[in-house]
Amino acid sequence: MALKKEEKNSIIDTNKVHEKDTGSAEVQIALFSEQIKKLTDHLKLHKKDNHSRRGLLKMVGKRRRLLDYLAKKNKESYDKIVKSLGLRK
Repeated sequence: MALKKEEKNSIIDTNKVHEKDTGSAEVQIALFSEQIKKLTDHLKLHKKDNHSRRGLLKMVGKRRRLLDYLAKKNKESYDKIVKSLGLRK
């Protein structure tokens, strides 16, 4: 369920703010979103996997906090990332 190195690098390349960016809020939100998608698919097959479900809920909460931070600090960047990832506000 972890992201492969190539997937992670492509996500970082599409969402980076500057040339050497690997940890900005935008990149972290995009990485969490991809992990959440994969984990959601996993949980559709394995309905009783409560340990993974807890991890999913923690990831969703962390992504929400990062989105709130980004909305407060940089509204334009927040709007851009929400639109590109197809998230609800």
